[in-house]
This record gives sequence, structure tokens and C-alpha cells, in this order.
Amino acid sequence: MSLSFPHLRHEAGRTARLAGPLAAGHLASGLVSFVDALVAGHHGTATLAAISVGSALLWLPLLAPMGILMALPPSVSRLDGAGQRQAIAPLFRQALWLAAVLGLLLFAMLSALPGLLGPMGITPEIIPGVTAFLQAVRWGIPAFTLYLSMRYLSDGLHWSLPTMLLGFGGLCLLAPTAHVLTNGLLGFPELGPAGIGIATSVMFWAQALGFALYLACGRRFADLRLFARVDTPSPKALRGLLATGLPIGIMVTMEGGLFAVTALLIARLGEMQVAAHQVALNVATLCFMLPFGIAEATTVRVGHALGRGDVPGIRSAAFAGLGLALLTQTCSALLMLLGHETIAGLYSADPAVVALGGSLLLYAALFQFPDGVQVVSAGALRGLHDTRVPMWLTALAYWGIGMPVGAGLGLWLGEGPRGMWLGLTAGLLVAAILLFRRFMRTSARLAKGPSLPSPSVTMTDAA
Repeated sequence: MSLSFPHLRHEAGRTARLAGPLAAGHLASGLVSFVDALVAGHHGTATLAAISVGSALLWLPLLAPMGILMALPPSVSRLDGAGQRQAIAPLFRQALWLAAVLGLLLFAMLSALPGLLGPMGITPEIIPGVTAFLQAVRWGIPAFTLYLSMRYLSDGLHWSLPTMLLGFGGLCLLAPTAHVLTNGLLGFPELGPAGIGIATSVMFWAQALGFALYLACGRRFADLRLFARVDTPSPKALRGLLATGLPIGIMVTMEGGLFAVTALLIARLGEMQVAAHQVALNVATLCFMLPFGIAEATTVRVGHALGRGDVPGIRSAAFAGLGLALLTQTCSALLMLLGHETIAGLYSADPAVVALGGSLLLYAALFQFPDGVQVVSAGALRGLHDTRVPMWLTALAYWGIGMPVGAGLGLWLGEGPRGMWLGLTAGLLVAAILLFRRFMRTSARLAKGPSLPSPSVTMTDAA
């Protein structure tokens, strides 16, 4: 399967135009944790530690519905590429049902989490703050899952501008609201971590309502008639979404779980250590939003090529995404290497937190390249509806290698947070190798086959 340079350059341009707003939108999502951490850090080290643990407990379960609903962009893109736009609205309405159920399940889960903080071994002095944050933020979770389904529909149709605009619009609401409620300004009581949770919940609802209004009134989506009727849940359609999306959800959760469980293990070491970890993790998460946006654009471009039966276009889309991701990761690594102490100083005035957080950013610089390769390779595989085998590959990389290495170095050999971050690097490196190899083998099989699967095949069959 030969690829010409002009073809790759053209594809890179198309991917970049789609990925730009997507990456910006993901950056805005990552800045939610940045704003939360910044407000918490200036309120006090105890508040920053509480938000660190609370954010880990919030975003870990949220990764599952995010991954499950990621079945929507490649499916929508494939239908669009095959000229079957009339089938998009019914699929979207089923995704809304799935998003609503997932949101309610997560609300129940977050309601039960505070009772488990003690048995988890969380430092007792931060348990009240974590509890207050979780009890406040849970009310926005159903809105967040509905927002995801609308965002993924728009992304799958190669229109990612709303993701960026609503993402940054949400930040403009979150930052002042969190600052006022956390510190007790303008006549409000000082709520501490609970204020950050309330502000985040309000932002989720504003974004969901804003996206629904845009889809209902926007000319770009008028021909789809997305809200023309209310469909009853279809077991067949929901099974199709889950067949593709559930392995993605498990895969994304395993990667995010590696970071979240690392935060919970570091929380056993003390308030200062967990606050420093939060600083480095937040910066690494912000940098990850760039290749994550490129990966989602790659998913859409690969899915579109699959729908139109363009086998060379599948690899072109993947290689263009990989090239763009390596470029962004080079910039991120240099930023961390050259500015680690300055960046850490933005989060906290505690010298111990700044020193340890800055040193952890040097470890984060190590895994920028494997992180970019693994996320784009996974995105390309999602575009091919190849999700089950990658799920097992990431399980091996993250939990068979990354976590044992991190726990062994950090806890058993006494290296602390630095050892845990070496474990993160090992897991991401193995995942990058395995997922890239899987994509090369899968795309090579498509090239040798007599034809691509029919674009009218159900999602269950395609998975």
C-alpha cells in the first residue's frame, strides 16, 4: 500500500483543519482541571489535595461513558462517507438514550463514593473536602454525558467548531464562579472544595443546553432533522453502539485508571506529595489534549475513508495523524523540560509542592512521544471499528506493566511519586508499540482482502 508525499500532505492538511478545533476543545476540557486546581491551590494546600483526589475519583468513572460514546464519531463519519446521511439521526437519538442511562448510573456511583474513602486509605484530613466536592459535582454528570453525545455527532460530521467554542465558553463561566464560591466572595459563603464542584456542575449544564440549542437551530444540521421526533430505545441499535463502544470505554478507562490509581496511591504518602502529583498530572493532561484531538480527527478521517472504500486513504489518515501528534509532543516535551519550575510555581506557593511538582514534570516529558503514538494509533483503530483486541493490548500495557513497575518503584522501593511516574512511562511506551503494530497489521489485511465491508453493515457486524 504505497503512499505518495502529496497525498500525505493533503491528508495532513485535512486532518489538521479538523483536529485544530477538536484539540482546542479538548484543551478547554483539560483546562477545567487546571482552573479547579488553580483555584484550589490558591485557597490552600489542603483544598488542592482534596481536589486532586476528588478529580481522580470523578474522571476515572467518567472515562467509561466517554469511551462508550466514542463509538458515535466513526459510525457517523462512515455513514456520511457512504452517502447514508438519512441514517444518522436515528443513530444519534439512540446515542442520547445511552448517554442518559450512563449519566444516571454515574450519578449513583458518585453518590456512593464518599463512603469508600476511608477504606481506600485516603489521608483522613482531606476526606471532608473530597466528599464535599463529589457531592456537589455529581449533579452535573447527566448533562455531561448528554453533551458528549451531541459533541461526538458534530465531530463525526467533520464540524468541530462547536466543541471548541462551547469548551472555552464553559471555562469563562467556570473560572469566576469557582473563584467566588470557593473563597466566599460577593456575599456567598466560603464553600472550599464544594464551591469548585458546584461551579463545575453549572458549567456542564450550560454546555449541554447550549449544544442542544445549536443542533436544533443550526443550518448545517437542518437536513438531518435530529430532533424531529422522539424514538423509543432500540435494543438492536443500542447493542450496536455498545459492541463498538464498550471496548473503547474499557480501553480509555484502563489508561485513565492508571493515572487515577497512581494519584490514589500517592495520596497514601501525604498531603504535599499528592498536591505535587496533581500539579504535574494537570500539566501532562493539558498537553495530552492536543494529540487526543488529533486522534479523534484521525478516527473520523479513517472512518470516512472506510465508508467510501478507500484503502490507501485509511493509512494516509493514520500517518498524517501520527505526524501531527509527534509535532505537538515535541513542543510539549520542550515546554516541560525548559519550564518545569516556572509552571509548577503557577499552581502553588508552597516551596515543597513546587519543587516536587517541577521534578515530576521532567518525568512527564519522557512519555510525551509514546503517549502521542498510542493515542493516535488507538484513534485509527477506532475508525476501523477494531476495538476488542486493542482493549486487551492496553490492559497488558497499563496494568500488566505500567502499574506493577510504578507501584514497585514508588511504594516498595521507596522512590515515591517519581517511581510511580516511571511506571506511567513504561505503560505508555508498551501501549504505543502494541497499538501501532496492531494498526499496521489490520490495515495490511484490508489491503489484501477482496473488498472492504459494506458501509450498510450494522455496527455490531462491523465490530
